[in-house]
Amino acid sequence: MRGSVSARALRLASQLPSVCSLPDSGRRRLLPPGRAAPRTDRAGSSGPAAGHCGPSLITTPIFYVNATPHIGHLYSAVLADALYRARTLLGYEAKFATGTDEHGLKIQQAADAAAEEPLKFCSKVSLEFRTLFQQSLVSYTDYIRTTEERHKNAVQHFWCVLRDKGYLYQGSYEGWYSVPDETFLSESQVMERKDAYGNLIKVSIESGHKVEWTKEENYMFRLSEFRPMLLDWLKKNPHAIYPEKFQHIVVHWLQEELPDLSVSRQRSRLKWGIPVPEDSTQTIYVWLDALVNYLTVAGYPEDHNCWWSRVHHIVGKDILKFHAIYWPAFLMAAGLQLPKQICVHSHWTVNGQKMSKSLGNVIDPMERFSVYTADGFRYFLLRQGVPETDCDYYDDKVRKVLNAELADALGGLLNRCTGTRLNPDQIYSSFSNHCFPKSPYVGHSSRATAEDYKMIQLVEQLPLDVEHRFEKFQIYKALEAINFCIRLTNGFFHRHAPWKLDRTNAEDCCWLDTVLHVTLECLRVYGILLQPVVPALANKLLSRLAIGPQERDWRHLNFLAKYHNNICLFEGRKLGPDTGLLFNRLERTDKTQSKAQDNWKMMKIQHTLK
Repeated sequence: MRGSVSARALRLASQLPSVCSLPDSGRRRLLPPGRAAPRTDRAGSSGPAAGHCGPSLITTPIFYVNATPHIGHLYSAVLADALYRARTLLGYEAKFATGTDEHGLKIQQAADAAAEEPLKFCSKVSLEFRTLFQQSLVSYTDYIRTTEERHKNAVQHFWCVLRDKGYLYQGSYEGWYSVPDETFLSESQVMERKDAYGNLIKVSIESGHKVEWTKEENYMFRLSEFRPMLLDWLKKNPHAIYPEKFQHIVVHWLQEELPDLSVSRQRSRLKWGIPVPEDSTQTIYVWLDALVNYLTVAGYPEDHNCWWSRVHHIVGKDILKFHAIYWPAFLMAAGLQLPKQICVHSHWTVNGQKMSKSLGNVIDPMERFSVYTADGFRYFLLRQGVPETDCDYYDDKVRKVLNAELADALGGLLNRCTGTRLNPDQIYSSFSNHCFPKSPYVGHSSRATAEDYKMIQLVEQLPLDVEHRFEKFQIYKALEAINFCIRLTNGFFHRHAPWKLDRTNAEDCCWLDTVLHVTLECLRVYGILLQPVVPALANKLLSRLAIGPQERDWRHLNFLAKYHNNICLFEGRKLGPDTGLLFNRLERTDKTQSKAQDNWKMMKIQHTLK
């Protein structure tokens, strides 16, 4: 018999004192927004805080294998990858998980249509996601498939915990169900629409997918009991769901009553899934199955506490309800800590239209890599993607952004200051405090201008600014700040025109070396800060500057050490080999698209021949 809501709510709240408060005193944060003040060894050089910061688990959604990957999937992955890479560069311990969701009626039907065994069908599509992530330099530490035995064990254990705590009961579900969305819908979430033949059908208001009336005996989760606690959690944790607009959306949803949730399907209808423990007639609901993947990669049920203390989920806005209502409620019921933060991003449109197979406008990232490179495509997605709003993709925009910022501004600057004309000895040139004093005084012969000192100040502040932007899930703003400083450095270089200096004049030679040193130091900082976004390109830049693999984290920024009267480890060092342009300029859009298609066709032919 079902107990009263109030009694259960009071009992649950007393059992979970840490669920809603999630204290974090004395810890430094990379991902959640706030006013974190990292330790600064000196101006412009930030490193990990002295206090201990526990290991973090960063996750993408696990991607449904009903279709091949597109840029929306890749955007989730590169967002998580950039956050993970930044965290490790800051010196923190982190784990990064992604993978594929392989159960459910939709997969069962797709496998039947393809005349394949479900597992074989899933393996084929899962491999496409894994290949995409490897090609796009997504550095996951764990790739989970929900068909793995470790996941089945975790899900069934989690189910038993919910059951034993009294949050599951057998009941009858009658209502609308969307197979494409694998979700149950209330009457207020569906609408009538005419199909292609003029027949009236019911569809999901949110997704537009057709729904069907379902009536069956299954297991229900007491979701209705968790509405007060979910609201309390969000009230006490104003950045639990970020950006802020998505937290407001969830709070709005929670103003209405939450019906109990069906968490199983009759096995006669859905065989492709994890069986309910001790009940062979039922299959665990695909969303409960899928969400538990986050616990699986943390090591649940044996040894997950280390990684589960600081979890950051990266999800698209279309699956917000599952992650911000169902998942926290499941965790509360199981007596587990809630995620530290759920970071939500919006969608990508193409030339102003939603991506759709019927429109033929689905962007295949692998195809675009052949023209823009994986780094170039990553840069575009993270530079132009704004989590709060949908972003529009078109090839001409990609070309303009990459040419202006990677090829011209960054690549051009590197080529000029490392070229043999200005740097015939191919060394990391020396800095003169006489030419560029830290505190110029009246009558000093310094050639440095007020604009130069302002640039130095901004580049010194840049690492802290970039770190704060990552904390606030604003990678696009971090890249905007880096690009602004790159433009300032180009201005500095052109303002002093080192190519016009007289090499036979000692003062000119000293100033030439100083201008080159300042430019190289700026490029070194940009290379270190860009590693989470464009790892291969940043590696190429830093290798050209002869910056060793162990000299590329936040601790080694130490910008313009000589300017601060310290020792510069790089001064006089032989530059690395010249491997050509940092980033090749792209052709016009029509040629770019044609080249991408030709290259992609050739890659497919070569793959077939193998």
